[in-house]
Amino acid sequence: MQPDEAMQAMVLTCPGVPLEWKEIPRRLPGPGQVRVKISACGVCRTDLHVLDGELPNQRYPIIPGHEIVGRIDALGAGVEGLRLGERVGIPWLGHTCGVCPYCRSGHENICDNALFTGYTLDGGFATAAIRCALRLSPG
Repeated sequence: MQPDEAMQAMVLTCPGVPLEWKEIPRRLPGPGQVRVKISACGVCRTDLHVLDGELPNQRYPIIPGHEIVGRIDALGAGVEGLRLGERVGIPWLGHTCGVCPYCRSGHENICDNALFTGYTLDGGFATAAIRCALRLSPG
């Protein structure tokens, strides 16, 4: 895949409207990130809450979908321990701060500053996704 190629995504522009099939610029991974070519993305009830605007602090536009499996097709600078073509899963918990009391005590799942795949971070209803390399689950 060339960096200047387009990718396709199902984009939610506001709550309660159908997803829009859009062609958007292909994204490049930054330092510590990987790009994952998506093979499959499940649909769960949380996705429906996002579509209906039932969760707080929703951002628009957003690419929903958080049950993602795919293969790494681009590595950002400094990524170690992962390789091109490796199969990975992208989880719901997409980012934590690492400094709040919850993160420091090993309870990052309730981080005060968490970001979530398909809700506050673009998700898997697309041909590719960018994610922090440390948050991937090797498959």
